Amino acid sequence: MIRCASLSLTLSHRPVLHELSWDLAAGSVWGIIGPPASGKSVLVKTLCGLFTPQRGTLHVDGVEMTRLPEPARVDVRRKMGMLFQNNALFDFLRVWENVAFPLARQDPELSREELAARAGERLRAVGLAGSEEKWPSELSGGMKKRVGIARATICNAPVLIYDEPTAGLDPVTTSKIYDLLTDLRTRHASTVIAISSDIPALRRFVENVLFLHQGRVLYRGPEAGLEACEDPVVYQFIRGLGEGPL
Repeated sequence: MIRCASLSLTLSHRPVLHELSWDLAAGSVWGIIGPPASGKSVLVKTLCGLFTPQRGTLHVDGVEMTRLPEPARVDVRRKMGMLFQNNALFDFLRVWENVAFPLARQDPELSREELAARAGERLRAVGLAGSEEKWPSELSGGMKKRVGIARATICNAPVLIYDEPTAGLDPVTTSKIYDLLTDLRTRHASTVIAISSDIPALRRFVENVLFLHQGRVLYRGPEAGLEACEDPVVYQFIRGLGEGPL
């Protein structure tokens, strides 16, 4: 579904990604981990075509992205659903309107009634039935995450990207969010990429892990093999040790 080959990206004269190669099979579930400022969010924005690497190639569902003009990139982005780190809900739209926003962009001919019905179905799927007419300011942090997930998944995109899906949430809500993501993934068999600083919770959700440090891949493979990685940065990070090269 996604293939990166030797991607290198520099932003504001600072190298962010270095010769990054990564293949994601359709239907696979990947977690991206690593220290702060290691390039995790930049990488997923590059996968969406928001950043253009200076070197390397990026294929999404067989389409080479790096040389596409912006209008053509929009068509590829429609194959991706994105949960933003801060939820990025529009405070001037009601909950159902936030959820329906990508659907309306995908199919402008849908009526307001059809959009409301589809959004309501998705909100029920994430446990928010009855919240359709609320404003984002009326929601708790966990509810906002669920609205963001409903919006990210309403188009049933073949690729789903979750940036910090449980940031700031308590352990019980975190567990419920990952149960929800697992259920949605099972229903639609999407390719999933999740970034999280909650490493134990993320590892229970994903099948594979990409470890980034200073824009370089230090580990790429099954989640179960992470403990055996001998790289000192990876070893230190996953064990929460306080000293070393980080």
